[in-house]
This record gives sequence, C-alpha cells and structure tokens, in this order.
Amino acid sequence: MARLTVLFALCVLPALVSAGNPFLVRGRVYCDTCRAGFETEATPGIPGARVRIECKDRDTQQLKYSIDGVTDSTGTYYIKVSGDHGDNLCDAMLVSSPQSDCSEADPGRNRSRVILTRYNGLVSDARFANAMGFFKSEPISGCTKLLQKYQETDDS
Repeated sequence: MARLTVLFALCVLPALVSAGNPFLVRGRVYCDTCRAGFETEATPGIPGARVRIECKDRDTQQLKYSIDGVTDSTGTYYIKVSGDHGDNLCDAMLVSSPQSDCSEADPGRNRSRVILTRYNGLVSDARFANAMGFFKSEPISGCTKLLQKYQETDDS
C-alpha cells in the first residue's frame, strides 16, 4: 500500500498540479517604419496594439478557443491561456494598431504559430511567439541608408 501511495505521489500529483497552470504567451508587436518586412533597429514596439490567440481544430478548422490581449508600453504582450490545446492549431495574430499611420498589417508577419501543450517535452509554462508587425504608411527618412547596412556582403 505504501508503494502505491508513493507511486501516486510521484506520477499523478505533478500532472494534476501542472494541468491547472495557464500558459503565458509572450510576444511583441512592432511598427515597420521602413516597410522592410522585417525588424530593424528603427522598428519600435507599438503600445496598445490588440492581439488575439485562436486555437482551431486540426481537422475541421472550427474555432475551439480565443482570447485577446493588449501590448504594454514596450509593445510586448503577455496573454494567459488556460487549458492544454495539443489537439489544436494555435496562432497569435494581429487585431489592430492604435497608431493610424502604422496600422497596415504586414501579410508575412501578421500571425505566429504557438504550441500550447504540455506533452512536447517543454517544462515551462512560458511560450514565445514570433514578433508581428504593422507597416508605417510612409517610410521614415534614413531608411535607404539603414537598409543598405543589412545588404552589405563580404565578397572577398
């Protein structure tokens, strides 16, 4: 009987405890001031941007879970997601930008896949989403020079 109790304590209780913890999804939303399609040193975060996490059934694409969040003063969001979504495809996605001159979502950076299951070897409840961005209406001055830095190659 003592062995059964020890086995229960070692195997079942940790699973029950971790099942109740929410995942904490963290990501960043930025303004692509040069319309480069990627982050540069001139891409500030967007405070107050709205982000949504949606989980859909892998087969039917039916929405199973959705929760919204807002970025902080640095353009970073932290969204608590309850439950294990191992059978779903979950994405963080842009909803809106509070900056009218930077509100066009970059079609290549407007969503990020997030794995929200505990059955993948990850011990932490923290999950990180790739940064997502909005395009500035008009590129800022100095973008040509800035982007040339990213195109420099060593041909020697």
